[in-house]
Amino acid sequence: MSLATHPRTRAVAWIVVLAGVSAALHVAKLPPALPVLQRELGLSLVQAGFLLSLVQLATMLLGVAAGLTADGIGLKRSMVIGLAVLSVAGVAGGWARDVPTLLTLRALEGLGFLMATVPAPSLIRRCVPASQITRMLGFWGAFMPFGTAMALLIGPAVIGLAGWPSWWWLTAVLTAGMGLWVARRVPADPVPTATPGPGAAGEGWRQRLTLTLGSPGPWLAALAFAVYSAQWLAVIGFLPSLYAQSGWTGALGAVLTAVVAAVNMGGNIAAGRLLSRGTAPRTLLWWGYAAMAVGAFLAYGAVTEQIPLLRYLGALLFSLVGGLVPGSLFGLAPRLAPNERTVSTTVGWIMQWSAMGQVAGPPVVAWVASQAGGWHWTWAVTGACCLAGALLAQRIGRLLARPAAADAV
Repeated sequence: MSLATHPRTRAVAWIVVLAGVSAALHVAKLPPALPVLQRELGLSLVQAGFLLSLVQLATMLLGVAAGLTADGIGLKRSMVIGLAVLSVAGVAGGWARDVPTLLTLRALEGLGFLMATVPAPSLIRRCVPASQITRMLGFWGAFMPFGTAMALLIGPAVIGLAGWPSWWWLTAVLTAGMGLWVARRVPADPVPTATPGPGAAGEGWRQRLTLTLGSPGPWLAALAFAVYSAQWLAVIGFLPSLYAQSGWTGALGAVLTAVVAAVNMGGNIAAGRLLSRGTAPRTLLWWGYAAMAVGAFLAYGAVTEQIPLLRYLGALLFSLVGGLVPGSLFGLAPRLAPNERTVSTTVGWIMQWSAMGQVAGPPVVAWVASQAGGWHWTWAVTGACCLAGALLAQRIGRLLARPAAADAV
């Protein structure tokens, strides 16, 4: 019985998705703990900023390297190692009592996060029949907003009851459990052939890197993801400040922000379903970017300043329908990769540019707000990103429509 028709393969794909969620918890566990860390460890605002950005910085510098490593050492092996690194760093972080140690362990978590998540789309492709690939990749696209929403909702309660070290240890235990589950249930990586042909298992990392970066598909997907992530993190990240101006502070503001982050899952999942039913990828990307443009205008524009409910609905629109973008791009990654052996490298390149967007977007939005004296021109920055994304979507549609490209993938 082949792997693609194994009766448990879809369950195995869900294990991979849940492993990604457990990795995402390590990225999102920090924001709920920042006030306590500032009080107990004397964490400064600058140090807090570094703690928040270290995972993105690691992804920005090492995304494609993690993809090359996963394609080289094996997808399952890479994920298990990444989950183990996250678990060890999490346990050690709970014992940390100074800021430099936390910073070092945060950087280590960034490496573990990459090794655990970059090979996931390829593992999912390996585990499910061809007819279910795009649908499952849509679910995979929701791993980060799901993990973020869980951390924002659960983290404050755990920290309040047992302290921030217990929050670190809880995420470490969950990740260790997922690592064992992946090791036991996910099929082993295939053994490389003795005489590989072009693009096969024996292809060296230089060849895979050259092929990936020399092909238009990975570049288009990476840039499209960058203009998405830049505005998404900027809009979601500054929502608490916006809600505070409307009087939505404390637990209410936290819950409202968590809901906005969580509904992003709906767009990701819908993208996978729509792609599997034959909806044109370009159309999904256009819908996503258009909704983000309108949603950001409603959430931050001056015309809704006295209508906080409409602002909140705009944020929900921005996140929900905007989720079509990452869901579509993760679903398209196998088709836009040059060949089967470069899918993880392509995903790593996409995540690297996604991190670049996350690092660049919030400072640009903050600078525009400081120059304008408020958030009312934020929609102009996000609108520019959406326009760039729509143009990139057009190019992606043309690339996928080429017969030669179809043959290549």
